Amino acid sequence: MGGFSYKDIYIEDGRRVLEVNILPEKHCNFDCIFCPLGRSQNKVDTQKSFDDMDCSLKELESIIENTKAELIFINSKGEALVNDKIGDIIDLIKDKGLPVRLLSNGYLLGRDEYMKIANKCDEVIGEIKVIREEDFQKTQRPIEGYTLEEYISNMVSFNKQYKGKFIFEITLIKGYNDDEESIQKMKNIIKKISPDKIIIARIEDEKFKKKLGITDERFEEISNALLNI
Repeated sequence: MGGFSYKDIYIEDGRRVLEVNILPEKHCNFDCIFCPLGRSQNKVDTQKSFDDMDCSLKELESIIENTKAELIFINSKGEALVNDKIGDIIDLIKDKGLPVRLLSNGYLLGRDEYMKIANKCDEVIGEIKVIREEDFQKTQRPIEGYTLEEYISNMVSFNKQYKGKFIFEITLIKGYNDDEESIQKMKNIIKKISPDKIIIARIEDEKFKKKLGITDERFEEISNALLNI
């Protein structure tokens, strides 16, 4: 067995989707307080090598063929771009004639080396969770020197040159971005990034839901406001 892990195939818009995690454990440039994976012991934003990559690539190829997957979704434990073989992984999938969706938190998409990798994908998901600098530093605990302004501008610059489908995921969090001022800020961010698709999510993990989850009614109100700008 290789070092990747997989979710069961599911159907989305008539396509068989295979989700693959290409990191053996959490590696991320953030250390979010509400991350369901827990604390990050590996806070990194440079690429690193992992063991058993040859075995993992062979296993991925076999699973793609056996499951008859039609879309491969790279959704990893942290930031998938830090795996130094991610380019090879994407190439393998593309050589099978299949589309690739990549989930990134979005911060690294403004850097040339990562932009080049992400450009190989048919779909890229970037995300945002809080929209004030103080909250970004306090709750997402990024690598030192990161700023919310740069975070947003990285996704803006990426999408300006990206030829694929850019999906922007906003997670609504009680007390952080569910007030009217925050909603207006999020509208402005959406306009700057100009994504092809917007996904509105909320905290679902039971450990954090009671404190940070928003009501169904408020979720619907904010979703309507953001999806109809």
